[in-house]
Parts: sequence; structure tokens; C-alpha cells
Amino acid sequence: MEMERYSRQLLFGPIGEEGQKKLLGSRAAVAGMGALGTVIANHLVRSGVGYVRLIDRDIVELSNLQRQLLYDEDDAAANIPKAVAAANKLRRINSTVKIEPVIADLNPENAEELLGDVDVIMDGTDNFSTRYLINDLSAKLGIPWIYGGAVSSRGMYTVIIPGSTPCFRCLFPDVPAGMGETCDTVGVLSPVTDIIGSFQAAEALKLLLGAKSNPNLEQLDIWNHTILQMDVSQGRSPECPACGRGQYEFLEKAHGREPAYTVLCGRETIQINPGIRGEVNLTSLASRLQHSGQVLQNSFLLKFSPEAGVSMVFFKDGRVLVHGVDHAAQAKAYYAKYYGS
Repeated sequence: MEMERYSRQLLFGPIGEEGQKKLLGSRAAVAGMGALGTVIANHLVRSGVGYVRLIDRDIVELSNLQRQLLYDEDDAAANIPKAVAAANKLRRINSTVKIEPVIADLNPENAEELLGDVDVIMDGTDNFSTRYLINDLSAKLGIPWIYGGAVSSRGMYTVIIPGSTPCFRCLFPDVPAGMGETCDTVGVLSPVTDIIGSFQAAEALKLLLGAKSNPNLEQLDIWNHTILQMDVSQGRSPECPACGRGQYEFLEKAHGREPAYTVLCGRETIQINPGIRGEVNLTSLASRLQHSGQVLQNSFLLKFSPEAGVSMVFFKDGRVLVHGVDHAAQAKAYYAKYYGS
């Protein structure tokens, strides 16, 4: 009965019954459950990849629903973390796949734990620093990953196989300065994220089945009808710090004692990661904050609104998202005032 759900996939020659068994025994991690991540996870789970870990640091918001295909208005109204909302939906689609939601900020301290035990890593992130981190982990442990990005009406993707293809740092040696264009500054069309995420998922199936991967860095613009295919198969650099010299500087950056402040994709949101150990007692925190503003709590987080236009989302792991600010100094002031320095 389990194989019956994959009957149309079994008829596809390059997969067949043996290939389906390989998929059922495979493990994948999706880093970032936004527009790309939801498309990727949807395809992997429906295709029968046996274990899928969903990693995301954020909650579902109304503005996500235009393009992030696994969420609905109820998820946004209840402030459900994206990883949990996606897992809930996907379990109703395929209950035979093991789905593990992880509410976390992917960083040098947890990257190996979250990504080191899978067969393929899927990029659903929205920033270059995390991609360089994934690339370092991939090069160090020999785990392939599939890069993807989409903004406005444009998207791109490529397959990165350690020891075989150029790594991400071979292709993009320097971290871009500033945030660049983001979906929150120039917008993004839902069809382009669906297309890029689907291509990424298709390449993941090839990798898991041992089939030949696309050797290109593919770029397309669905509004202006352009497609660019760049064969990057010969682009490996022996001087690359990551895959050439084995220097994993993005993976080796450890959090210090001071909180880390991260601007989230141009959204007037600052993430504060204090690097604390142990869980925050959200119930105790809610009791302390209830006289200072509006408090909403569920089993995953606490949302606190001290004033109009500003909210703070506290997670059990100690992270805080401060919405309605665009400078770390503002976020730091709210954090110190309502949580403590």
C-alpha cells in the first residue's frame, strides 16, 4: 500500500521501484522554510524522501501567504513557527515520511548538528551569510547541497557536490556588501519561487538516486522571458578557501558572550541571539511582561507588543525577533528594557 501512493512516480523510468526504495531510505534537510523552502519540502515529502528536517527561525505572517505555499491564515493568526506549520501540513499529505521541524537560527554552533547527518542540504534561505555557512559545512563533511535564490521576477539555482563541482565560494568568492535586493525591497512573484524551488527539488531527487546533475548555474526571469545557462562544471578554484584549502571561516565563527544582532531581509526586523544555554521560561516571562503591553503566547513562543508598531517575539531558545525597528541599537534598547541586558 505504501508504494501505491507513488504509482505515477514508479512509472517514470529513471526512478522505478528500486529508485523509490532509495528515496524512502534517504535523508534531506531544508534550511529556511520561506517561499523556496515550502516548495522544496512539499516536493520532497510528496516524492517519498524518507526523512525531511525543516529548519526555520521565524513565524508565519500574513505577508508570507502570497508565495509560501504550505501556510494559511490560521497559521499567521496563531503566530505558528514556520517549521511547525509546514510539518503539520506535510504530515497530513504524507504520514509515512518522518518530518522533523526545528525552530532555530542556523549558525556556526548548530550547523553540524542540524545538517551533518543528511544526504542532501536544500537552500531555502534568504541571505548570503547562511549560504556561505552551509557551503563550509558541505565542503568539510562532503555533503552535497543545492543553492537557490529568487527575487522580483528572477531566480537562479545550481548543484554543489563537494569534490566534483565548484563550491559556492568558487562561484561567489566574496560576500556581497549590504543586503542587496530582497523580496521586501523589490518584491517577488510567487511563480518564480515555485519554479526555482521545483528545479531544486528535481536536482535533489537526482542526487539521491545517483543520477547525473545539471552542471549549470541556471538563471531565469519569468517576466522578461530570459533564460541564461552557464556551464560552471570547470569552475573549481584550487585557491578557494573552502574547497581548495579547507579553511571553513564561516563555520568556525563562534558566538561570543555578546548578543548577536541580525537584520532579517529588509523587513524592519532585528534578530537578537544572546547565545544563552537552556530554555527560556515563557510562562514566567509572560507574567512579567503582561503589565507592560499586549502579550500573546502559544506553546512555541511569546509575542509581546509594548507599543503600536513594535513587537517582540521570544523563543524558547532565547532568540528574540524585534519587529518594527531597522537598527540594532533600537532592538538592543527594547531588549534591555523588557528582558534585561
